[in-house]
Amino acid sequence: MEEASAPKGVAKRYERGSEEFSRTLALSDGVFAIAMTLLVVGIALPSISDASSAGDMLDALNDLSESFVSFFISFAVIARYWAAHQQQFSALARMDRGFVGLNLVYLAFIALLPFPTDLLGNYFENPISVVVYALNVAIVSGMEVVLFRKAYRADLLTDPMPEEVYRWGAISSSSPLVFFLLSMPVAFLNTTVAVLIWLLTIPFGFGVLDRIKPAEADEYFG
Repeated sequence: MEEASAPKGVAKRYERGSEEFSRTLALSDGVFAIAMTLLVVGIALPSISDASSAGDMLDALNDLSESFVSFFISFAVIARYWAAHQQQFSALARMDRGFVGLNLVYLAFIALLPFPTDLLGNYFENPISVVVYALNVAIVSGMEVVLFRKAYRADLLTDPMPEEVYRWGAISSSSPLVFFLLSMPVAFLNTTVAVLIWLLTIPFGFGVLDRIKPAEADEYFG
């Protein structure tokens, strides 16, 4: 079935520098900024019986430790995806309507992240909290790969990318997806170990991925 043609006067592609390109980028940055800001909303102010008691305040703050941990994890996660999103957009010469639609799906799961963050902070020992969080981030990683593939296959990139560089980029983008999915069954055994699995993305990136990186990759990924 052929794709319906755009109405006359409606562009199918939006070149870098066009109003449509700029609006998509501005919306994306806005969603990231709001998601980062909303993370702190899930940390409730401590409630103590004696407002002047330092001990009660410290105990109350200690009770919020898991909320602070989940905040910083999520802030780092969103910052990582914002940096990757910025890098991906900097490599684009143009967008098409399909790419814009996929980007909206991607942003939906970025905007959703404050909810599983709040869930994780309040119910850290509950495996479902860890699973919901891991699934949200896994979907974000999956959508990052989908956007990268779309840009590559639809000739949206500024410079043509060698196939081996594209494959390495796809593997690099999908590696967090693997670790977050692996953590989901582990969460039912031990939630702390499941969360520690997420951190394995760091040594994997600096170890395995760097060893298999094509020589030309730095020209495209910086």
